[in-house]
Amino acid sequence: MGRRGHTRKTDYGTVILHWLLVGLLAIAIATGLRIATESPDRGWINILDLVLPKAAVWTSHLQCAVLLTALAAAYVVYVSRVHLGQRVRLDRVRLRGLLGRRFARWGTINVVLYWLFFVVMLSQLVTGVLLYFGYANSHMVRAHWIGLWLILSYVPLHLCSQWKLGGAAQLLRVFRPSRLVAPPPQLELAEVLALLDEQASPSLAPQQQQTFARAFAVGPDLTHRLATGRSSQVFQRPPAVEAVIETPRHTTPKGSTPNSPNKYLSIHLNAFLVACVTAGLVVIVTLTAEREIIDKLYVYRVNSIDIPAIDGESSDSIWRKIPPIHVLTENGGNFQGTGETTVSIQAVHDGSRAYFLFIWDDPTRSLKQLPLRKVSNGWALLHDGYEIGDERAYNEDKFSVLLTSINSILAGDSTFHAGSAPVPGGPHTLSGRGLHYTTQDGQFADVWEWKATSTNASGFCDDDYFGSPAQGTPAQFDGRTPYRGGFAPDPGAANYQDNFISDPAYGYAQGVIPRRLPKDFNNMNAALGRVDLDPDHGESEAARWYLSEKDSVPFSPESDRLIPDGAVVPGVIISGEYSGDRADVRCVGRWAAGRWALEVTRRLEVDSRYDVPIRSGTFMRVAAFDHSQIRHTRHVRPIRLEVE
Repeated sequence: MGRRGHTRKTDYGTVILHWLLVGLLAIAIATGLRIATESPDRGWINILDLVLPKAAVWTSHLQCAVLLTALAAAYVVYVSRVHLGQRVRLDRVRLRGLLGRRFARWGTINVVLYWLFFVVMLSQLVTGVLLYFGYANSHMVRAHWIGLWLILSYVPLHLCSQWKLGGAAQLLRVFRPSRLVAPPPQLELAEVLALLDEQASPSLAPQQQQTFARAFAVGPDLTHRLATGRSSQVFQRPPAVEAVIETPRHTTPKGSTPNSPNKYLSIHLNAFLVACVTAGLVVIVTLTAEREIIDKLYVYRVNSIDIPAIDGESSDSIWRKIPPIHVLTENGGNFQGTGETTVSIQAVHDGSRAYFLFIWDDPTRSLKQLPLRKVSNGWALLHDGYEIGDERAYNEDKFSVLLTSINSILAGDSTFHAGSAPVPGGPHTLSGRGLHYTTQDGQFADVWEWKATSTNASGFCDDDYFGSPAQGTPAQFDGRTPYRGGFAPDPGAANYQDNFISDPAYGYAQGVIPRRLPKDFNNMNAALGRVDLDPDHGESEAARWYLSEKDSVPFSPESDRLIPDGAVVPGVIISGEYSGDRADVRCVGRWAAGRWALEVTRRLEVDSRYDVPIRSGTFMRVAAFDHSQIRHTRHVRPIRLEVE
């Protein structure tokens, strides 16, 4: 048989719960790391790209959260019903073990680590729920991120402390399930003193000494345990002990033997069954509540005389009558380092068209869309990440609205897919971030994109869509141009373009050639206002950072000589008219006092296959960009439209 320490076992219930916890945590951590790759400054996680999951990461992460909550409830019920609380009890006697010998000290350290783990897990569940339902800010996001690393740090600490407590035999207990052992009765201090007194005076109370000897195997070992700092074993039996304690104070029910294995096995199975039922109820209640608790945007019916003017002014009388909803969006770029902003949304319709007012906080009015600066040897493109499709500095403010009829709470697994190569067989993303696309042929998500410089001057939103992934081009497979997945504009034309040739043969670091230059340099300078190239500084209300056809000329050496070195010209040209399906959405935005107000209108019903009708049951998501190309804010749960 060997020594007892070599055959330590653990009850079936604890073994099952333990390995369920390990499995769920492994999935939650892997999916959480994949989700985190979409947060600013965490692209380094892509070094784990080969081992992190690529499909259904949002769904799997949140399913694990629900199951971990249920598992926590099951563990509490199980421990309570089988009276195993002594395993994690942290009282004064246990804490005194920190000053005792090795066994007592490491036993206490293990319990302390248990409680630290419990606290971190509770924090993760609470912050995760708050993030999911949109009640958390950037501080909660940071706390959730720190909690992930605390859990990862706990794993080696837990293994080390278990090894110190009992070596390999202690670690292997979770691989050796056994029947539940009945916990011993707790011993009062007076009983321990009496026991010690009996050892010193063996002639006193021989019968009582015999009883205690049977219960605790007293003799030289007891004195040795007390002397070596293992006195906590006297007060409560350590989990490693497997003998069933018999004392004359316990009565045995008629028809059974004392400490009958069948009796305790029945108690064990009943307790585990109750724990499982509890876990199932937690899952059912959680999923039911999750489906019922959803933000709703009521699109109120109004008379034609009450419809608002689409001019970016929020002073229309109808907006003072309609209650707004507020959505906290986070995990974006910039916004003074917080990466978050709160969006206020109101909506009305007149039976033909819907009208929306979006207001969000943005500390700067950013209009500098990839400006060009003249240097001694040509023209330099001011950028930071544009070559990989992830401009983070010289980009205009933007706002996007997503409409979908997909009845999915988690858009992350139906319209967005994480990872640096989310499309099987498709090109890698140069930015290391995921891609937008749908997974079914003929399924589209409608996307409206407003841009502070490129579209605002014309009073349009770009009407785009997410569809099936596009076929990659040779340049995209070679890593020379960014791959966009399933993101594309609706059929038709826009009236803006970059003021330089994209994808130059030698890269943007070698300089670019402007398409057009201003006719009158002084007039252009006046239109730009005070030129401040710090991307975190915004422009004045009257500033204009684009060139039109009438105030510019095509680039030529003659026109270039008229521009002094150090001059800055806009990176956007406005020319022509919007047309086709791309011109379905009208909108105008205005910035004042640290906030953007954007008014948008579109027909309720549409003919284009790329658009989604505005009706009850349609889901909406919103996102804000603070001088960032793709690093927008987001919210997990959608907004459900209710059209009056």
